[in-house]
Amino acid sequence: MSKSDLIIVGSGILGLATAFRAHQQGRRVHVIDRSARPVGSSIQNFGHACFTGQADAAQDLAMKSRAGWREVAAATGIWAAETGSFIPAMTEPELLILQEFADHRGPDQATMLSAEEVAAAIGNPSLGAIGGAHLPLDMRVDPREAAPAIADWLAREGVGFTWNTTVTEVAGGTVSTNRGDVHGEQVVVCPGYQLTSLFPRIAETHGVRICSLVMSLIERPQQTPTGFAMLTGTSLARYDGFAAMPGASALRKDLAQQEPELVDVIANLMVTDIADGLLIGDSHAYDLSPEPFIDERVADLLLNRATNILGIDAPVVRQRWLGRYADSTETNLILERPDEQTTVAVVTSGIGMTLSFGIADRILGGETVATGTRPAPHSSPLTPTAGEVVMSDR
Repeated sequence: MSKSDLIIVGSGILGLATAFRAHQQGRRVHVIDRSARPVGSSIQNFGHACFTGQADAAQDLAMKSRAGWREVAAATGIWAAETGSFIPAMTEPELLILQEFADHRGPDQATMLSAEEVAAAIGNPSLGAIGGAHLPLDMRVDPREAAPAIADWLAREGVGFTWNTTVTEVAGGTVSTNRGDVHGEQVVVCPGYQLTSLFPRIAETHGVRICSLVMSLIERPQQTPTGFAMLTGTSLARYDGFAAMPGASALRKDLAQQEPELVDVIANLMVTDIADGLLIGDSHAYDLSPEPFIDERVADLLLNRATNILGIDAPVVRQRWLGRYADSTETNLILERPDEQTTVAVVTSGIGMTLSFGIADRILGGETVATGTRPAPHSSPLTPTAGEVVMSDR
């Protein structure tokens, strides 16, 4: 096998975004993955690119990633909807946060809606919201389609793929696998939560663990419109862009009183529409070695709360699953160079789909990340250069 300019370990969305960008630059790229196709974190999520909810300091990175998603959609033909996100405000603290955010960011990023407008947007005239907002820059992709389709397109374009191959060691341009060694001028390792297997010291330094998410796919009833993504009050407490607003403390107190069960399971209650139906979730649980079991109580809690908002009386569940992604107690991006030819890149929060293409630009630009410290539980900073960027967890 000829020596590649760039070897990428891992065919998740971060590895594929890096491969796409490197291919655009004319590099000879070779991707290696332990599975037969992308089946990990990148297909288990909402496919919701919530650029707007990221912190102010992350907006440049978010918009670069948005541009990347538009480019890859144009090149590969994957579905990428630019219909934005709708957020119904069910309480005064939620409405206050939305108004503060809209005033802060301006109409290009957030538009306030009346109670009637947000009810019509999500297809529930009996919603009972007191207002809402629309975030027009957010995008949606089908997570079950996007990564596999990008990989197929790259393969047709001449990017090499070696599937069903386990990488055991990476150092100095050599990638050791269970099929033998492969050599490249540069190697980018994007192993997700498998980081502990390849670079245990890096994983331990950053407190890497696995976050498990309870999610479901339901049939879309006729009255529910196609083409929307919905965030809720729990999202406003979780995304750093909203959580930085003055009313955030009052919102958290209100959620603790009004929705203690959602708070207990660390919920970010969301719904996104894809061709197969409505994706609903999610809760968050953290462990080094999580068990594979779905807690039916948690699944029902999320399903009931979401369908109540949407006005769906008898939801038909087609699938349930546990999504998983890498999480860190210290930072939500690991971007390190253990040697001159090796870069290790892991998004250690649930924002891989959202910021993948912006992060890929930084990977190929040779940037590294200084270790950050999360300012509050479930809200974490990214510091590509000390204090430069903060990203929220999704």
